[in-house]
Amino acid sequence: MEHVSTEIAIIGGGVIGLTTALRLRADGHEVVLIEPNQPGSGASYGNAGTVADYAIIPVGTPAILRNIGSLLLDANSPLSIRKAALPTLFPWLIRFAYEALPHRYRDNTRRIANLLSDASAEWTELASEIGGSHLLSGKGCLYLYSTPKAFEAAKRVAAFRRDHGIAQELLSPDEIGRLEPNLPASEGGGVLFPKAINLADPGQTMDLLAASVRRSGVPICQASATAITREAGFVRITAAPFDIRAKTVVVAAGAHSARFARQVDDPVRLDTERGYHLEFDMDRPPVERPVCPTEYGFYFCPMKGRLRIAGTVELGGLAAPSNPRRLDVLLANARRTFPWLGTPSRTWLGFRPSMPDSVPVIRPSKGGKDVIFAFGHGHIGLTLAPRTARMVGELLAA
Repeated sequence: MEHVSTEIAIIGGGVIGLTTALRLRADGHEVVLIEPNQPGSGASYGNAGTVADYAIIPVGTPAILRNIGSLLLDANSPLSIRKAALPTLFPWLIRFAYEALPHRYRDNTRRIANLLSDASAEWTELASEIGGSHLLSGKGCLYLYSTPKAFEAAKRVAAFRRDHGIAQELLSPDEIGRLEPNLPASEGGGVLFPKAINLADPGQTMDLLAASVRRSGVPICQASATAITREAGFVRITAAPFDIRAKTVVVAAGAHSARFARQVDDPVRLDTERGYHLEFDMDRPPVERPVCPTEYGFYFCPMKGRLRIAGTVELGGLAAPSNPRRLDVLLANARRTFPWLGTPSRTWLGFRPSMPDSVPVIRPSKGGKDVIFAFGHGHIGLTLAPRTARMVGELLAA
């Protein structure tokens, strides 16, 4: 067993853990990061690549609540559940239903909007710091609505977003055609979020971030943390072959974080969204920016040398294998827009940490500041990484 002592140990080498490590090291702290896989290779790699400053709406909404039964049990729905996981998920779903009530929905939206307020500016600064500015594109993100009725409903949501400071442009079908000429004509309309930033290659961005962390002097212990325990004057992390003692532990293990919270007697209602994507290698993707056909709940994501199709939510835990049905549905719905899409070049399954209220957990544990939580970001982990790192630094300095 290799013994390691440090001021701060971070469990989790995704975008949250990496960015937090870089920030805390810049603040003068001694930091060790623990990650069993290649840093940034999970959901931080497999996402839609969008710094979504507009994504203030929680997953749980009154509209979702009205249709929750059909949505969760329909295998073709953008929001579905593995039926075998239902007994385990039931407490989470009860809380999710509560958080979707109108008064909770409004409060959760306000909390998320406050977190997202400076997301694009903070990511621009981080990209410059790690040498990744060339991977950022500022063309925004486009939501599509296939019918006039759906577009009218979208206008009401747009007004709600605007009340929270979100920049938007409502587009007619003709305006959409001029912006994205390869999209088929639609009878509905669209909403453009012009301030959204897109990553041309999330994986390459994570590689640059991990390299910057290493250059800053933060060692990355390639190990799987299994337990944390409070002892006199320090917190012990069991992560064979390492035995790590730290004055402070930051839990940033994404969907794997719940067990560490339980180990310090501060359980949280965290569960797992299973996210899928397909990729098609091509020199020039058919869209210039991420485009979301909202009725199907996924994104067409133009990336360097490929088109990524990412999205949908499947609740089902960490252990079950990939569900081919979810990939088939994703492909079939993508072909509704681009029928010429052939066989995917590759597919992917990853895990998002999901809270019933869609609000991430960024706070000290109930037992004290020797354990700090930084997880539960759901669909906005990439977006909120710089903000989360700053908040953790402020918690330590307080």
